[in-house]
Amino acid sequence: MTTNRLEPCIKLPLENEILEDIVDKAKDWALMHGAGMRSKVNFSKDSLQFAPFILLPSTFPREEFNKATEIQIILNELIHKVAHDYGFLSSSLKSTVEVDEFTSRLFKIYETVHNEGTAQMLSLGLFRSDYLAHSAANNNIKQVEINTIASSFGGICTHIPSLHRYVLQELGHGDKIKNVPVNTALEGLCGGMLEAWKIYGDPNAVILFVIENITYNICDQRFHEFEIRRQNRMVVVIRRTLTQIADTAKLGKNKELSIDGLSVAVVYFRSGYEPAQYPSSKEWAARLMIERSLAIKCPSIHYHLAGTKKVQQTLATPGVLEKFLTDPAKVDAVKEIFTGLYSLDLVSVTYLQFY
Repeated sequence: MTTNRLEPCIKLPLENEILEDIVDKAKDWALMHGAGMRSKVNFSKDSLQFAPFILLPSTFPREEFNKATEIQIILNELIHKVAHDYGFLSSSLKSTVEVDEFTSRLFKIYETVHNEGTAQMLSLGLFRSDYLAHSAANNNIKQVEINTIASSFGGICTHIPSLHRYVLQELGHGDKIKNVPVNTALEGLCGGMLEAWKIYGDPNAVILFVIENITYNICDQRFHEFEIRRQNRMVVVIRRTLTQIADTAKLGKNKELSIDGLSVAVVYFRSGYEPAQYPSSKEWAARLMIERSLAIKCPSIHYHLAGTKKVQQTLATPGVLEKFLTDPAKVDAVKEIFTGLYSLDLVSVTYLQFY
């Protein structure tokens, strides 16, 4: 059996001497332009290593690339509507919360805020939808997952196209550069945070980045911080762990969130998406405080839950998409990128669905 594959953008393999030279150049280019991370093996705040990257850009069908960018607006609408449907989230996650403690605790926060009444009706969604080209002859895209919390690499990825242009030019293939798309993700993501900050309406309020105790992906996070300052030099970004938030944050009489005397307009989660980031009850209390607050969350707890794998599997069930998307063209567009998603619940499987 043969496997379909896309052809490389240039003739391969490269001669060893040429390959070694361009690899060294590319690594140095990456480090000098911020495509770096801290080492998980020899961690130090004073050192960086280059982030893993592909030396050459991959060829990809232009039509499928355009499809991925165009459908994101529809996916944003879908996630937003799913997140605001209490009944759907509750029924979709019913079996999960019974067996998964992490999802159960997130859902308890969601229920608490829902029952108390949401202090902040607005949420900020910075979502990332991941795709692979299908193995069929047309290489059409299929969605692997959609991320609704701590969707990373929006900063580093904006530098990779320039890296690839540099590599192509160095290898004598400057004519290929025109086919490398421009990536402006960082500008858009930070623009979204600034728009939320503006809507909050307090010019003295800060944007809070919720971070890990140890941050390896520091360049990506700092790119967001620096881009916010570039777009609006009056906006201050502060970085705190959930533990620090538990120790220093408080809610005002109108549920304003403040940390060390600073009013918080927007909370941007780069942590809080896995159990290890909640080592004690303090961190869970911090998450609940944030969700109860007037600050605009990125994401809110309901956006977070809407991005769980169980919800994504439920959305792939026949007839469910139509509940949230009334335009048949939008439904068809989403169905086209869905692949087979199946429940692992210990019940009879009554359907197998491929779109």
